[in-house]
Amino acid sequence: MRDFHTPGRSAVFAENGICATSHPLAAQTAVSILQQGGNAVDAAIAGAVLLGLCEPAMTGIGGDCFVLVKPAGSEDIIALNGSGRAPAALSGAALREAGHSAMPVFGNPASVTVPGAIDAFCTLSADHGKLGLADILAPAIHYSDHGVPVAPRAAFDWAGYHDNLTGAARDFYLVDGVAPRPGQIFRHPKHGEVLRRIAAQGREAFYEGEVAEDMVASLRALGGVHTLDDFAKTRCDYTTPISGTYKGIELVEHPPNGQGATAILLANILAEFDLPSMDPFGTLRAHIEAEATKLAYDARDRFLSDMDHMTRLAHMLDPATAKKLAALIDPSRAMASAKPLTEAVHKETIYLTVVDRDRMAVSLIYSVFKDFGSGIASDKFGILFQNRGAGFTLEEGHPNEANGGKRPMHTIIPAMLRQNGRVIMPFGVMGGQYQSTGHARMVTNMVDYGLGPQEMIDAPRCFSEYGDMKVETGYSDTVRQELADLGHKVSTPPVGIGGAQAIRIDHDLGVLEGGSDPRKDGIALGY
Repeated sequence: MRDFHTPGRSAVFAENGICATSHPLAAQTAVSILQQGGNAVDAAIAGAVLLGLCEPAMTGIGGDCFVLVKPAGSEDIIALNGSGRAPAALSGAALREAGHSAMPVFGNPASVTVPGAIDAFCTLSADHGKLGLADILAPAIHYSDHGVPVAPRAAFDWAGYHDNLTGAARDFYLVDGVAPRPGQIFRHPKHGEVLRRIAAQGREAFYEGEVAEDMVASLRALGGVHTLDDFAKTRCDYTTPISGTYKGIELVEHPPNGQGATAILLANILAEFDLPSMDPFGTLRAHIEAEATKLAYDARDRFLSDMDHMTRLAHMLDPATAKKLAALIDPSRAMASAKPLTEAVHKETIYLTVVDRDRMAVSLIYSVFKDFGSGIASDKFGILFQNRGAGFTLEEGHPNEANGGKRPMHTIIPAMLRQNGRVIMPFGVMGGQYQSTGHARMVTNMVDYGLGPQEMIDAPRCFSEYGDMKVETGYSDTVRQELADLGHKVSTPPVGIGGAQAIRIDHDLGVLEGGSDPRKDGIALGY
């Protein structure tokens, strides 16, 4: 129960539906779609597409998504992989021969994989939605034309990373040549034009014809190997979720190429320790979590890839693997960090969850990878391309080696929790690398410490990342010093670690309980 003597947000309770996401306009849009008779899929797509305008540093129609859906009247969970593939002509060997030891990140079309999100949204709408694309996309079209007031955290990210924008992207995503300030109106009418075409013609309006020609021509002008055929062949895939059990709670994750298996492995490692006996925001819990993270992420970096090329998934999910790794943890001393990834990592994404009155639940994550993606936008329509290809490695023979037609390793992962066969909470954590650790922390916050959705989101975080243990200001100076004494290199991050959203389904009371992260601009909103 929230302590009303200390600052914090109240949880949001509603009977008919809730959306929790990182921008108020997107949450309001999703709820309005529910009130118009749409379901959770309709609302999630409407809110997500609008977030590409509200938070273009984080996401957009030039990016990828992963989705988990629990249909109404069922406790089964459907996974949809909306991540795009590398163009067929991409060659890791050619990039090495050109002098690259790691994938380029900004301003280079080699890092641009084909956007997969629009195909996934169109597929979800057709297969599981009620209203149709015209109604779903209408709010984002309206705001593209008329503009959105820039929110404070979005403005912070804009100001910090607008130098990543190059060429035409600076014309579309800056206002009079500079990053917009909080409250300033940002418009993108060409974005609205693309959405109008998708609303009328479906996915073909994006992956074929004039819009696709604009994207391909813009990339090829910069040396890209993308073709119209690469775009026309883009297809999302329904997949089978993976899961693990933490003290009776099933953690359901999206299978690779996302890092959901890492979250399950990490939770399995933590299950080997008596977390309830530890101070939830004390030194020992933070230390054990950091050490478990190092081990789980080392496994991720060695094994995770496109599902078509991954051979060690069962090994990562096996509780016996976690037991062996847990035995390597010394409660009194920090181990050396795993070596840094050769592929790039990121912090930028959006997460959105919706549950409707029929208890359809959607857990959706959607990203352009780095801040403002590749920094490249198409010349005519201003579609900002993700640089998700920077998630490949150029290590020859690695399962995640860059090559044509492959999906790179993704850090973005949606999740759901299930108890006694019933879904009890769709949730997600933003923050790139942090997401697997964030998922495990959300689960342990709930199971071991009894925190509700808003409380578990508000709680302070720490994250050990390749030699640097980031510890938020919510931890005491004593904990910081004790972690340093254990051998951790402690630092204070300039902004909060990641962000999170969650909706708990209380089957006994018949109500929904939503939480939204104060580290972002968003809210949980219900009716």
